[in-house]
Amino acid sequence: MATETTEHAVGACVDGGGTAIGMPQLCADWMPNQIFWLVVSLIVIYFIMSRIALPRIGAVLAERSGTITNDLAAAEELKLKAVEAEAAYEKALADARSEAAKIVAEAGSEIQAELDAELAKADAEISAQTAESEKAIAEIRDSAAANVKDVAKDVTKALVAAMGGKADAKSVNAAVTAKMKG
Repeated sequence: MATETTEHAVGACVDGGGTAIGMPQLCADWMPNQIFWLVVSLIVIYFIMSRIALPRIGAVLAERSGTITNDLAAAEELKLKAVEAEAAYEKALADARSEAAKIVAEAGSEIQAELDAELAKADAEISAQTAESEKAIAEIRDSAAANVKDVAKDVTKALVAAMGGKADAKSVNAAVTAKMKG
């Protein structure tokens, strides 16, 4: 049988059994190998990042920046429209108030005109009734005066007859008329 001999390299970082002594990362014999792979890994990571990841990140950042800029512009435009809408609303409100005041004034003047017409009509009716009442009162006064005159003539005739005298109608009429005139 052939005996195989495996020789293990014995050095400052490896013992006779082939196991590392301490931390292999800190072994000075292995440092050049670790530095080489570090540089290779960094170069590969750099190319991956610069060719794939960073352009994608840059595109996302540019898209976000564009979206934010567009949103800010849209917000500013909407703000201007809101200010214009508010101004239009205030103008419409002022116009409506003015129109309402005008309508109230017109309605008030119409009501006042109707009231004046009704008052004039009522005054005319009252004047007509007053004239009729005064006419009736004058007629009553005239008829009362005539009645008083007739009663006075009758009373005078009765008194003269009661006193034993004779009264003629002409002298009684003259006496009563003279006394009534004052």
